[in-house]
Amino acid sequence: MDARIIERAKKIKLLITDVDGILTDGRIVYGNYGDELKFFDVQDGLGLALLKRADIKVAIITAKKSKVVKMRARELGISALYQNCRDKLKVFNKLVKKYRITPEEVCFIGDDLIDISPLKRAGLAVSVPNAVEEARSSAHLITTRKGGRGAVREVCDLILKSSGKWEAVTGKYFK
Repeated sequence: MDARIIERAKKIKLLITDVDGILTDGRIVYGNYGDELKFFDVQDGLGLALLKRADIKVAIITAKKSKVVKMRARELGISALYQNCRDKLKVFNKLVKKYRITPEEVCFIGDDLIDISPLKRAGLAVSVPNAVEEARSSAHLITTRKGGRGAVREVCDLILKSSGKWEAVTGKYFK
């Protein structure tokens, strides 16, 4: 791993992630009765839980409104959920102010045009291999895993290991 990425990752106090294409593979499936289905990766969920154990805040900002996303956020204990958001940078700045941190202490994970402004502002900007070119070129890091397939977990592990918090939050699994 590039030493510059590790330096950026060790400063992170807040991870903000998009949903479709990041926490999911980007597909939205509608059932016969109008119900919406999304596919979340269980390893991403544990990664976010590990961040929270390490006192690293987690927020979700998504352009779409979805009951499924609200349910997933609740399941993961993420109260900072912003749906139907067209100006992600505005919410990014609101969260920086709310948590009294600097943009350099924020990791933002995004994959599409709407994510470019917060990617450019974040201390650690992350995208996924299946993102649009403009998002990938705005990122400091492109994950090896695709969105909805463990990309968020990859970022969580990087932050925890870079900041020296990995053993403290995962030690119980190795006994």
